[in-house]
Amino acid sequence: MFGNLFEEEEEEGFSSTSSKGRVAKVGDEPPPPRGKSNLCGIKNQGGTCYLNSLLQTLLFTPEFREELFSLGPDELGCLEDKDKPEAKVRVIPLELQRLFARLLLVDQQSATTADLTDSFGWNSSEGTNQHDVQELNRILFSALENSLVGTSGSTFIHRLYHGTIVNSIVCKECGNVSQRQEDFLDLTVCVCGVSSLEEALWNMFVEEELFEGNNLYRCAQCDRLVNAAKSAKLQKLPPFMTMSLLRFSFDFAKFERYKETGRYSFPLTINLRPFCEQTDGEDSDYTYDLFSVIIHKGGCYGGHYHVYIRDIDELGQWEPPEEDVKPKTQKKVKEVEKEVYEPKLQEDDPLSVLTAIIAQEPSKSVLLDQLGQKLMNEIGSSWSKKFRKHYGPIGKFLQSHNDVFMLVSNGTRVALKANPPSPVTELPGPAEQTINSSTTPDSGDSEQHPGPNQKPEPEPVQGSHWFDLNDSAVTSIRESDIEKQFQGKESAYMLFYRKTQLHRPQEALNNPPYKVPSHLIQMAQDENIKLHQMREKFEATNNTVELHLHLAPSYRLENGALQPLSKEPNGSIPLSFDRRKTVGDLRLAIYQMQELWEGDMALTVAKSLPAGLHLYNTLRDDSVSLYSAGIYTNTDLFVWNGREVCGASVLIGAEWEPVLLTVVRPYLGEDVEQHVEDEAEYEESKGGFENGGPGLKKEARGFAGGVTLSEVKEALGEPKESLLCQEHKGGKGREQGAGEGGGASGWRVFPPDDMQRTLKELSLKDGDALLVLEPQSFDSSVFTRNGDLVTVTTPSDSRWLQVEFRSHVKGGEGEKEEEGKRIKVLATGSTLLTEVKQRAIEELMLQELPGAQYCLRQVDCTGKLLPPVCEELSVRDAGVRLMTTLTLCPGKGPKASQLFLQFTVGTAPSAGMEMDIIVEKTCTVKECLQAMLDAVGIDGTCWHLRRLDWCEEVGEPLMEEDASLSELKISNGETLVVTEGHLPPKGFLKIPVWLYRDPKNVEADFNHTISGPAEEALMEDGQCPLVSGGNTAELKSVGLVEISDEAMLEDLKAQCAIDGRRCPF
Repeated sequence: MFGNLFEEEEEEGFSSTSSKGRVAKVGDEPPPPRGKSNLCGIKNQGGTCYLNSLLQTLLFTPEFREELFSLGPDELGCLEDKDKPEAKVRVIPLELQRLFARLLLVDQQSATTADLTDSFGWNSSEGTNQHDVQELNRILFSALENSLVGTSGSTFIHRLYHGTIVNSIVCKECGNVSQRQEDFLDLTVCVCGVSSLEEALWNMFVEEELFEGNNLYRCAQCDRLVNAAKSAKLQKLPPFMTMSLLRFSFDFAKFERYKETGRYSFPLTINLRPFCEQTDGEDSDYTYDLFSVIIHKGGCYGGHYHVYIRDIDELGQWEPPEEDVKPKTQKKVKEVEKEVYEPKLQEDDPLSVLTAIIAQEPSKSVLLDQLGQKLMNEIGSSWSKKFRKHYGPIGKFLQSHNDVFMLVSNGTRVALKANPPSPVTELPGPAEQTINSSTTPDSGDSEQHPGPNQKPEPEPVQGSHWFDLNDSAVTSIRESDIEKQFQGKESAYMLFYRKTQLHRPQEALNNPPYKVPSHLIQMAQDENIKLHQMREKFEATNNTVELHLHLAPSYRLENGALQPLSKEPNGSIPLSFDRRKTVGDLRLAIYQMQELWEGDMALTVAKSLPAGLHLYNTLRDDSVSLYSAGIYTNTDLFVWNGREVCGASVLIGAEWEPVLLTVVRPYLGEDVEQHVEDEAEYEESKGGFENGGPGLKKEARGFAGGVTLSEVKEALGEPKESLLCQEHKGGKGREQGAGEGGGASGWRVFPPDDMQRTLKELSLKDGDALLVLEPQSFDSSVFTRNGDLVTVTTPSDSRWLQVEFRSHVKGGEGEKEEEGKRIKVLATGSTLLTEVKQRAIEELMLQELPGAQYCLRQVDCTGKLLPPVCEELSVRDAGVRLMTTLTLCPGKGPKASQLFLQFTVGTAPSAGMEMDIIVEKTCTVKECLQAMLDAVGIDGTCWHLRRLDWCEEVGEPLMEEDASLSELKISNGETLVVTEGHLPPKGFLKIPVWLYRDPKNVEADFNHTISGPAEEALMEDGQCPLVSGGNTAELKSVGLVEISDEAMLEDLKAQCAIDGRRCPF
């Protein structure tokens, strides 16, 4: 009936048990302590908000709580014995006692109801979907009553909650009264068509229903149909009156459910005298005070429950809501701060909404399992309905914006990177300190002494404070906030009233352990001790940072950075330290580690850069914690005297951050060709050049970022007239790929004004190249200057290709001998491959073999020969990289208008069995097929071509025989398979058909099915299915049936009958 009405709108992947994407499991973090309200919430198990709201109502019902606690182990048994067959253990009340004790006494933000729901026998699905709050109320009370049968508490639920209604029918003829009593646990009152609770009760218990006209009543006294009046009255009033509001209705015109969201008021105090049968008692006998309002937020197909509760026993610490406690001046300051520090809320932008929600929190962080609910509270809609379609799950959205959000507390909370959260144990948080700071004597006077236009707030009545208990979250609210729940999508659903006659003893006020059994108090104390130990251990672990100490005696200052004296990769000293401790504690710990340290000790944050170790800020205030000083795990700290390292002064700070530059100088005077060969050998062994090639040499040098170019020139020992040049990004060399060569590189000369600018001002970064040229360098043809541009053309721009000769492409005895013939051919990116081939033929002296044809082929990483390259193209255009190997093979290479194809006949190719052919790109599939058939000497026209699929198996046929190879995107080097068989005409299919015959009726001459080579082929290609346990004697091949792909099944049967002749269909 209810469908998913009571399912909660929660985010997928954000339940408290989910740990995807987290640094550690949720169980690694202990539950946080209680908040400012000093009240405990209840964890949402995934849609159990309705259960949480009802349980909190029962907990804050003092009479129910004390009746439950009055039942001892002698009546209920012990949970430890529940598995013993001879023991009688009443599990439900015991689990409820434990839950209430934890909610009252255990210092945790929220408790779990898992043990309680297990005692009901509910699985996760039943706990999430099965019950309405009203229905759950009845089920819970029924379960409790059944469980308490035979104990002193067997009647307490009936005494507290059960009342009686008397229904009367009065005969208008004889005055006879017919009455029927009806027991009730709660009153279900109508919402549709009425505006208040009093009006609904008036309609139920004051208005009479008349039986007249066609609707008459049969009077037992008159023994005939008569006019009558029907009415109902409250006969017995229980101490607690529960009202269930019928918010959900069914539209019989539209055949759909809907929620009544119109205004429906209810009083804080109600007198039920007008609705009772007996009205001669005192007013106090009929007067009730509202103490709990269960609220439903959402629609009839889903939503969320929370509860407003009056703290009758003053168990919580009530504080005015934040918006009320701030003075006007403080509010203005906060508004300005919000404009500066908090992003403007844009409800259509999920990034803005989530950022604003987290920024508004006092701790600047939000529990992941509460983020979805806070989003709904902020914008009135869930993530699934508002953003999921366009942005995906909320968890993935947070991960995709890791520049804005970060997971803290072992992945259980999300915070903004700009506002890291305060530690768990630091209470109050930053936002609370701001609030408290406003309550200084000056600001406090403004609150305690109201001005002429301000009315002093009345002294609160005992037990008049209200709280909003929303799963794990508990917040203070004002009594006036209840009026907001009269109407709208978020509105009251169940009301709980308590008789004003019920008074609480003074010793029960602000005393959570009141009437709690001693064994449950001991259980709570043990859990508090355990939680305290867990939190201390967690905080110690969570706040331990791994530091790397670098001692000054192990370093020297060189090239603008600190360089280790030892070449060992890890010269730092690891140190684990609690970041909650102060800088002074850290300094003392290092002093104790380094007993031989003499003099002052300065601790400076360092960072390893490409140029070396650089120092930033020094930790000077010994009273500051490491956390406040910005020290995190894996921080490098340099331990020194704060002035010098090995007698050299050290410049610290971001402005002196060193830059590792590549200094390039002229390198002329070696035999160019010899140098090319040397570099080729170096390339093969190391994989790349470390110097600049012949003509240039490179050197990596570090310089402080705050030095000028003039000081750089001086540090390099260059004369004043030398030029410094920066690599020109738009130079010709940038047009080639890495390693291609084939062009010159361009450099820009720094103008005189730049010589006085620092490396930081010039935006030079690690890896940038700096060319140093003396005036006489331009005497060489390598360097050419045109204005402020210098062109460098070095012999390395004419690099090489290695050519290896193979006389036996398919393998042979002499293959190893021939593979030893390798030569290097000088080439550039613009060299034609036909020139490379010609030079290789000449140097290998192959021109002596008349009529021999050769081609150049590349080799892949497995040693397999790739298709021949087009020799009409340049090295660059053919995609051949310089300083690689080409193989010179017998055969002819394709032209630019041709394709080199491989093919096999009949089956998928095996290694080395393919045949080669060169065809024009414009030739058709039919022409290509004929050329392949001619090449292998096959006659006939019953053949077609097929491509290979992705797993190198025979794939789809080339159906369009008149299309060109280029139109079908046949690429160079592709392998085709020549397959026997005609292709069906366009729009037709060829289907192998088999006739199944009953063995009982098979004649002697049909006891076989395969009678010839054609049918054997069909048996193989058509894959005849096995029947009767593998006996194929019952199948007879009809053959291949050619039929239109638009034909019907009846057409196929008719065609098979024609082709099979004797096939009965």
